[in-house]
This record gives sequence, C-alpha cells and structure tokens, in this order.
Amino acid sequence: MASATVRNVPLLDDDTIPFGEEDEMRDPSRAGQKYTHPYVTFFHLFFRGAAILIYMFCGWFSDSFITSFVFVVLFLSADFWTVKNISGRLLVGLRWWNYVDDDGVSHWVFESKNSRVNKNEQRIFWLGLILCPVFWGLFFLFALFGLKFKWLLLVMIAIALNAANLYGYVKCNYGANKDLNSAATDFVKTQFFKNAVDIMTRPSGAPPPTNVRPTGVV
Repeated sequence: MASATVRNVPLLDDDTIPFGEEDEMRDPSRAGQKYTHPYVTFFHLFFRGAAILIYMFCGWFSDSFITSFVFVVLFLSADFWTVKNISGRLLVGLRWWNYVDDDGVSHWVFESKNSRVNKNEQRIFWLGLILCPVFWGLFFLFALFGLKFKWLLLVMIAIALNAANLYGYVKCNYGANKDLNSAATDFVKTQFFKNAVDIMTRPSGAPPPTNVRPTGVV
C-alpha cells in the first residue's frame, strides 16, 4: 500500500542541505551569471547524453554486447541518481522521494520549492528530461521491428529510469500547484463521465437508479 504527498517541507531529517535553503548558501557574486550551477547543468546532460551516444556508436569500438550493456547501464544509473538527487533540487527547486513508515506503508513525497530559479537552467533541465525519453522511445521501436531483442532489454531499462524521473518531476511541478478549485473541477468531470457511462450502458427501458443524486447536491 502506498500514498502520495505533495508538500514543501521534508518529512524526514537527513544530513544534506535542507531543501529550500540552497539559495541562502549561494555565493552572491554569482547571482548575475547566465548559469548559476554550470557544473550541475553540464552533468545533467552529460550522463544521459553519454548513454545515448554509447548505445548508438558502441559497435564502432567493440563487438561485445556485454561491454556495451555495462557501460550504458552505468551511465544511465549515474544519470538517474544525479537528476533525482542533485540537478532537480538545484536547477528547478523540485524533489521527489520515497520512504517507508513504521507501519510498513510506502509514501511517495513530491516537493516543490517556491523560489526563483535560473530560466536558462530551468529550460535545459526540462529539455533534457523530456527529449531523452523520446530518443529511447525511438530506439525501442528500431530494436523491436529490427528483432534485436537483446538490445530491447537495454532500451527498456533506459526508458524505465528516464520515465521515473520524468514522472516524478512532472508530479512535483504540477501536483504542487493543484488547488481546491482544480480538485473540485476534477470531481465534477469524474461525476459527469460516470453518469454518461451509466446512461450509455443502461439497458433500454430500465428505470434510472434511485440512489443517484445530481452532482452538486449535498
């Protein structure tokens, strides 16, 4: 059993920089720079780009599938860890994570920091986060229709790792901005869809159910 939480304060204490206090520890002399975190921005793209390039051109340097598989997985793992724990927190002020409480219930936490972010870094972060899964999706189709099943496994690992970070940060970005009005709108849409399905699936001539109240009536 799992639950999802969208909040601005971490639930657990750790030994890292408190989420939301990175701005206070930043050097003021770097405030006007085009890139506030140039090294983080570089490695945000480097690991995922290197995994794609190795997958595309590994045949030029080695005929061993195992060697290519290991190197691609290593870069994918480094990319997943970097994006999840460093670049998302510093470049766009977002963080997602999971913990298991004392009752054994798994909790997914999606955090959003309300502060200014560097627009250039924000653009690069989202472009890298979205475009790379598109490339892996194309590789999946090529491997599938080319009947290269051993490469298909590697591509599926890449899609799973990239998609996990993409989903987590989309949930952080949009889930944290969801207010009561949007929740009410979603409820109305759900009720409207449910009523429409009931009407379409009800046998002809059957009386309407007596326990259904119109939407909005309390």
